[in-house]
Amino acid sequence: MAKLYFNYSSMNAGKSTVLLQASYNYVERGMNTLLMIAAIDDRAGKGRIASRIGLGSDAEIFGSADDIFEHVARTMDEKPVHAVFVDEAQFLTEEQVWQLARVADQLRVPVMCFGLRTDFQGKLFPGSAALLAIADNLKEIKTICWCGRKATMVARLDENGRFAEEGNQVVIGGNDTYVSLCRHHWSKRQLRREAAPANDETTAKVAK
Repeated sequence: MAKLYFNYSSMNAGKSTVLLQASYNYVERGMNTLLMIAAIDDRAGKGRIASRIGLGSDAEIFGSADDIFEHVARTMDEKPVHAVFVDEAQFLTEEQVWQLARVADQLRVPVMCFGLRTDFQGKLFPGSAALLAIADNLKEIKTICWCGRKATMVARLDENGRFAEEGNQVVIGGNDTYVSLCRHHWSKRQLRREAAPANDETTAKVAK
């Protein structure tokens, strides 16, 4: 039985890299994959999935009003589809998550979604909330905070490079707009390791 998968993480954990590698594994074995990405995310170009290490692939886009089940079904009328991959899955609507569940259940095609779990205020995205609720398989793709602990939260930086406290849930930006942090340092609003004061006792001992 095909399943609905949700692979989630904070920013810059390599989600797109894992997605592209998994799709390549299917293609290498002579199978067809359908790659999709949210229309709102055009950082790599419209309808383009790209990773920070240079991998990339064209993808079909979805908007909030699109019926993804019908789109997959129409595509399957033209050619076989052996797996569906969805990047930036946090931008799915709840209804679209159920549509993807129907792709797995009725069309019997595995669906692998990749996205963020929470926004910069620590709140679940609607698409992520629905996936956490109904996906058959949940997997965390891990990355680390500057302190070395596992990063589970996302901080958004304002135009001055400081921790943004308010704003729209969705703001598309590059790697310099968001920082992944552990829960402890996200709560403390500490974006980086603080330099020791010049008169710090430890520094003085080292100087000797």
